[in-house]
Amino acid sequence: MTIAVAGTGYVGLSNSILLSQHNKVYAVDIVQEKVDLINSKKSPIVNKEIYEYLAEKELNIEATTDSEKAYKNADFVIISTPTNYDETKNFFDTSSVEAVIDLVQKYNKEAVVIVKSTVPVGYNDMLLEKYPDMNILFSPEFLREGHALYDNLYPSRIVVSYPKTKPFLKEKAVSFSELLKQGAIKTDIPVLITTCTEAEAIKLFANTYLALRVAYFNELDTYAEVRGLDTASIIKGVCLDPRIGDFYNNPSFGYGGYCLPKDTKQLLANYKDVPNNLIQAIVESNTTRKDFIADQIISRKPKTVGVYRLTMKANSDNFRQSSIQGVMKRIKAKGIEVVIYEPTYKQEDFFNSKVIRDFEKFKQMSDVIIANRMTDDLLSVKEKVYTRDLYSRD
Repeated sequence: MTIAVAGTGYVGLSNSILLSQHNKVYAVDIVQEKVDLINSKKSPIVNKEIYEYLAEKELNIEATTDSEKAYKNADFVIISTPTNYDETKNFFDTSSVEAVIDLVQKYNKEAVVIVKSTVPVGYNDMLLEKYPDMNILFSPEFLREGHALYDNLYPSRIVVSYPKTKPFLKEKAVSFSELLKQGAIKTDIPVLITTCTEAEAIKLFANTYLALRVAYFNELDTYAEVRGLDTASIIKGVCLDPRIGDFYNNPSFGYGGYCLPKDTKQLLANYKDVPNNLIQAIVESNTTRKDFIADQIISRKPKTVGVYRLTMKANSDNFRQSSIQGVMKRIKAKGIEVVIYEPTYKQEDFFNSKVIRDFEKFKQMSDVIIANRMTDDLLSVKEKVYTRDLYSRD
């Protein structure tokens, strides 16, 4: 089987590696530097398992910027390009998805296209109207940041969908799910074959539920801090109930990362003309939390605030939409100097805030250090650190 994967971010590269264990895979990207790294068996992103598999495993993978070469003989073309949320249109920017489909239509109309980029509910119906002769499926991803390949090797579930008006593509959906299972280490994997609109909803509702859980424990923590209560004791007592569970309950500066902020907003936009209270509240709660965190820091009257890591999660180099950035912007709006320690960021400043390379200097010059997650590196200046982290985990 020959498979082409458009995009070599977390989703694209982890799928490329997974599938290249048993198939020929072309990993397509427009950035030559990323292509060169992959062909040199080096990862362009921070991910432990991706590092290991590229360096140590026998993979039939070739990275390329040549779309024609990748698509013309492919049986499946997986699209994993970014779909950023457009705040003005209240809609994902899906132009990169359609750009890939245009190329596949040009070079290999018979290929089965698998959209893995997150899209609005109803998007694949729109694709059917625009590309009536193309074979397009949708398969949502459920990957954690920093664990992209691991979550493909040990998936919680596999969901592949086909258009309701093209039931003959169900067989292709089943075939693709088998390819994903073949590359995984986990053996007992739940598989759901459904139709596209339902699968689109599964993705957005799943991520919005995760955002709800983050927001719930953050608001619990806000209440405890305002009332002078012990957050850890309350969370422990609440989570001893097996219906709730002792997981995904560590307070933070807000839900962030690439997926949750945009997916919750897209789901809310999909709720237009549908009665709701909860979905709206989940979106608004994140703003409220960052306002509260910023006010707590400002109340300490620091001259200089140090931001320890822009990344959202441990073992990640991705700081797109990280919650600490929202807190940082609120602090800067009050005229307080902000400096940043982020070893994965190569520029000299970030939104007009200095990036400090010397960690000792960073600690010394900061009156307050804000950290979404506490690490051993900060123990020597623990008295300066403001964090809501209780468990040193996500």
